[in-house]
Amino acid sequence: MEKNEKWLQWAVELQGLAQAGLFYCKDKYELERYGRIREISAEIISYQSEIPLEKVKDLFCSDVGYQTPKIDTRAAIFKEGKILLVHEANGTWALPGGWVDVNVSVEENAIKEVKEEAGLDIRVKRIIAVQDREKHNLPIYAYKVCKIFMQCEVIGGEFISNIETTGYDYFNVDELPCLAEEKNNREQIEMCFKAMNSETWEALYD
Repeated sequence: MEKNEKWLQWAVELQGLAQAGLFYCKDKYELERYGRIREISAEIISYQSEIPLEKVKDLFCSDVGYQTPKIDTRAAIFKEGKILLVHEANGTWALPGGWVDVNVSVEENAIKEVKEEAGLDIRVKRIIAVQDREKHNLPIYAYKVCKIFMQCEVIGGEFISNIETTGYDYFNVDELPCLAEEKNNREQIEMCFKAMNSETWEALYD
């Protein structure tokens, strides 16, 4: 992590310690102290990032229990040697995917996200990689994210108008459009191409 991002690392650690304390501690005075530590961590992030404090609290301080990473799935779908990317409402392109909902498995979430964003029905073939987002994508988030890339194949469906994407297209690795870098970058797309071209790919992990 860059030196000027060290403050974020400290704030995230304070938040994790405070959240665990709030969950496990029974003493009312200790609970009050842990609550204040959690508030301070949110204040640090708000002050340094200029994000409104209430928004930081909503995003950063809403979980309960022992803090664990959020899980994000990304589906790599290929056709004639090209990879499918969805066109997002902000004009960037990304592998279809998103946060794993609490009531579905990782595989089920990948299938659901592709259906919602591209209108396609898919089958998951294999895991390409399990990554610590912080080691690969910018900007750094105030919470940890585990990204799971899966190679998938289309078995049916067609695009359906939705609030997240305006369509999809297939791209060669050397003609990638403007990517949603916070979700997937060139390095990750190239990794998916390597997996597609390998019959004996072994999942990568951080």
